[in-house]
Amino acid sequence: MKKLTFLLFLMVQVSFANDMVWSKTGHRVVGDVAQEYLTRRARKAIDKLLHGQSLAAVANFGDEIKADRKYKEFSALHYVNFPADKDYKDVEPSKYGDLVTGINKCIEVIKDPTSSNEDKTFYLKFLVHLIGDLHQPMHVGRAEDRGGNDIQVQWFGRGSNLHRVWDSNMIDDYGMSYTELSDALPKLSKEEIKQMQAGTIYDWIEETQEITNKVYDSVEVGEKLGYQYGYKWWGTVENQLLKGGIRLAAVLNDIFK
Repeated sequence: MKKLTFLLFLMVQVSFANDMVWSKTGHRVVGDVAQEYLTRRARKAIDKLLHGQSLAAVANFGDEIKADRKYKEFSALHYVNFPADKDYKDVEPSKYGDLVTGINKCIEVIKDPTSSNEDKTFYLKFLVHLIGDLHQPMHVGRAEDRGGNDIQVQWFGRGSNLHRVWDSNMIDDYGMSYTELSDALPKLSKEEIKQMQAGTIYDWIEETQEITNKVYDSVEVGEKLGYQYGYKWWGTVENQLLKGGIRLAAVLNDIFK
C-alpha cells in the first residue's frame, strides 16, 4: 500500500513538473545565453555568489525547490495571470504574489547591502529562473484556464495541453541539448541587442502577453498538433529564449554595476 501511495505521489509530481516549467532545457538555454552577455564586473560577482557554477547550471533551481514544502510560498511567483485586454498595471496584483512581484523581490534582496550572501545566492538563482519564465508565453496567461493547463490538446498523438506544449513538448522534441540550442540561436548585432534589452519588466510582460494572446488563438480544444504547429511557432520559441537570456544579462549587469 505504501509503495502504491508513493508511486501515485511520484506521478502527481511528474505531472505537476511537466505543467509548470519552461523546460529544463529551455531554462538552461536562457542561462547560457545570459552568461555570454555579462559584464566583467557582473561575471565576477555572480561567480562568487554561485561558487563557480554557471547560470545554466542553476537555471532550474526555481522548479527544484518545489519539492520542499517550506518553499511553497514561492509557487505563485512563476507566473502571472490577467485578462487579455488589460495591462498588468491595470489589474489588482494577486495576494499570493506573481511573476512580476517575484522578480522585483529578487532584485531588491540581491541589491540590498544588508542581505546575507546566502540570501543573495538564493534569490540570484531564483531570478535566473523567473526571467526565463517571463518569456514563456503561457506563464503570462489567463486565470480561467490556469495559463493554458486546462486547454487539452494532443501532441503527436499524446495527451497534452497548451501550457505543456509551450513549456516542454516543442523544445524537448526538437532534440537538441541546451548548448546545441543556445549555439544555434540567431546572432545579433550590438544595436539589436540594445533594442532587445530596452524597456522594463513591465514592458516585457506586456510584450509577452501579446504573444500569449496569439498562442491562445493558435489552437482549438482537442486539436491534434505536430510538425506543422512546431514549424509555425519554432521561430517564436527561439526568439523568446534569446530574449530571455539577453534580458537576464541586462538585469544582472544592472544589479552588479
